[in-house]
Amino acid sequence: MRVLFAGTPDVALPALDALVASQHEVVGVLTRPDARAGRGRRTAPSPVRARAEELGLEVLTPERPRGEEFVARLRELDVACAPVVAYGALLPSEVLDVPTHGWVNLHFSLLPAWRGAAPVQHALLAGDEVTGATVFRIEEGLDTGPVLGTLTESVRARDTSGDLLDRLAHAGSGLLVATLDALERGELVAVPQPDEGVSLAPRLSSDDGRIRWEHPALATDRRVRACTPAPGAWTLAPDGGRLKVGPVRLRPEVTGLAPGAVRVERTEVLVGTATHAVALGEVAPAGRRAMPATDWARGARLTDDAVLGGDRG
Repeated sequence: MRVLFAGTPDVALPALDALVASQHEVVGVLTRPDARAGRGRRTAPSPVRARAEELGLEVLTPERPRGEEFVARLRELDVACAPVVAYGALLPSEVLDVPTHGWVNLHFSLLPAWRGAAPVQHALLAGDEVTGATVFRIEEGLDTGPVLGTLTESVRARDTSGDLLDRLAHAGSGLLVATLDALERGELVAVPQPDEGVSLAPRLSSDDGRIRWEHPALATDRRVRACTPAPGAWTLAPDGGRLKVGPVRLRPEVTGLAPGAVRVERTEVLVGTATHAVALGEVAPAGRRAMPATDWARGARLTDDAVLGGDRG
């Protein structure tokens, strides 16, 4: 089957590689235009564009995937199906109607749960024990189209959103190829999503990454893992600067520390929450690289009354 792949970030690469290695013919790649990235804010191609060019594939980078010129090129490519993974732009009906089998999206949740841009982060924030991936046919609503296939994935106790998304991206690439195989054979029937169980997963902002030490330790752990690596978890250091915080470890046996209060021990740095303490892992002061929390505490010369979080945010 002739396919046009649409995707933009690193998480889409396993699916692109799987499609290229499959029996299907990838006739082109649709991705977002080059954008500024990194500390230098230099213009750079998307990860999908870079991989597609390595593979010698035609790359389409319209500012908006619409209009007569874009639709005409789709028709010229004679696309039977357009698989999508994290493309990052809305597709109008004039485009959705071109491929014979439509546009099918690999989404990293068990729909209708966690519709939106950040399903994995919200699954971790909510404490879900099981998540998964869904391939569905795209329609004009937000992740509302009928389902073509699913897989499940257990959430591990120490998973960050980066860990979980990586597993889902690789497992989901196989699901996507299998879905295209079955579509080509005419063996799939799209199943409408149920009206019950709908939840939304909007993109997380930097403010979502701010740690609320007055919340329970379990919620703190979930927030940090959900925001790692993006948008990043953080708190205010005793000097008022931002301190990036990596995954913490729960210390239910340590009680009595007030929320945000710091206790520096020989092998760990403990911080109080609404319930019990957590131990910091790696932290990164503003403008510096990540380091073990004990190294940071030693260099910062924290006093016994040091508190994280403050009231300046």
